[in-house]
Amino acid sequence: MINRLVFSMLLFVSFAMISCKEQNKPIPQTKVSFKKEGDLTIYKSDKTQVHLDIEIADTDFDIQTGLMYRDGMKKNQGMLFVFNDESERFFYMKNTKFPLDLIYINADKHIVSFQKNAKPFDESSLPSNVPAQYVLEMNAGLIDIWNLKVGDSISFKKNN
Repeated sequence: MINRLVFSMLLFVSFAMISCKEQNKPIPQTKVSFKKEGDLTIYKSDKTQVHLDIEIADTDFDIQTGLMYRDGMKKNQGMLFVFNDESERFFYMKNTKFPLDLIYINADKHIVSFQKNAKPFDESSLPSNVPAQYVLEMNAGLIDIWNLKVGDSISFKKNN
C-alpha cells in the first residue's frame, strides 16, 4: 500500500514537472514597427532646425511601454512622450533593445535637460532633474551630432 502511494506521488510529481517545463517555452515576440503620428522640429540657438517623424505617447499604456521590444529606429525618428503636467520625470530602459538619448522639455517647449546614451535593458533611473512636460527619445548620439543645447526649443504637430 505504501509502495503504491509513493509510486503515485512520484508519478504525479513527474507529470507536474513535465507540465511546468512545457509552459516555460519562449513566447514569440510580436514585431513592433514605427508608426508616424506627427512631425517635430527642434529649433537650435544657431537658427538651424532638425526635423523628426515622431510617434506620440500620450496614453498611460503608450507612456509605460514607450520604445520597449523594438529593434531600433531610423535617424529621423523619435518618440515624444506628452504628459498632462510639468514635473520631474524619471525614465528607464527596461526591455529597450537599443541605446537612446532622452531630451526633457518644459511646458514652454524648451529643452531643460538631457540623458545621453541610455544603455539597453538598464533599469537605472534617468531623471530629468528639473520639471518637464515632454520627453523626446531618439537614437543615442544624436544630441551630440546635432549639437543640441539646453534652451533650444521644439514644436510638434500631431497627424489627423
